[in-house]
Amino acid sequence: MDRFLVKGALGDLLGKREREASGEGPAGLQKDQEGGRKRLKAETPGKAGHQASPSWQHIRAEGLSCDYTVLFGKAEADKIFQELEREVEYFTGALARVQVFGKWHSVPRKQATYGNPGLTYTFSGLTLSPKPWIPVLERVRDRVSAVTGETFNFVLVNRYKDGRDHIGEHRDDERELAPGSPIASVSFGACRDFFFRHKDSRGKQPSRKVEVVRLQLAHGSLLMMNHPTNTHWYHSLPVRKKILAPRVNLTFRKILPTKK
Repeated sequence: MDRFLVKGALGDLLGKREREASGEGPAGLQKDQEGGRKRLKAETPGKAGHQASPSWQHIRAEGLSCDYTVLFGKAEADKIFQELEREVEYFTGALARVQVFGKWHSVPRKQATYGNPGLTYTFSGLTLSPKPWIPVLERVRDRVSAVTGETFNFVLVNRYKDGRDHIGEHRDDERELAPGSPIASVSFGACRDFFFRHKDSRGKQPSRKVEVVRLQLAHGSLLMMNHPTNTHWYHSLPVRKKILAPRVNLTFRKILPTKK
């Protein structure tokens, strides 16, 4: 949404963080003078290759700090998507169910986890040990690390077969996550709406009204969810029945090693 968009200089996140560390500070929040509701749409990355610095969109609100770019051009994103479709092995049976308010339900999407040995991750009532990295996931992980300066040892893969597959409002705040670490969300396939809702504005009788932040996550895009976003904001991928194409989302995380 345009009112939450801070238009910063081109370059990578490392450059932005260096500017902030030097005392310049982040850019101020740019407000929409028209007061209308608009969606934040993806920008085309042009002919940028491996070594080019992506053009970042900085999304800011109260307690929300995200950075968005289209990291992969269409041809490369198409190739990665096809590899993911061939190579990712998704959960089946009991692992394809989720616990919500004490009851178990079939997950309205496919899921898989990959990562370093010795890790476990618990979410929605499931404790999972990741499968070893496969080459396509390593390539995407390494590209994200190259442009952000962050390292990741785990990825959750979600596959949405069409617009009926979805994920409800939640926060990625599991105790296994390294404190203060960002989450990198990389999307391939169908462009989908993605919502952030402040924790104080949820439910039928919220304690206060905070405007929902609405984004669109494009094919080949990267969304960095920085601290403290997951402390204050829930996010979701809502049902969109008109969308017929699949989408695969990779959320790279830094997980603390399992204590023995």
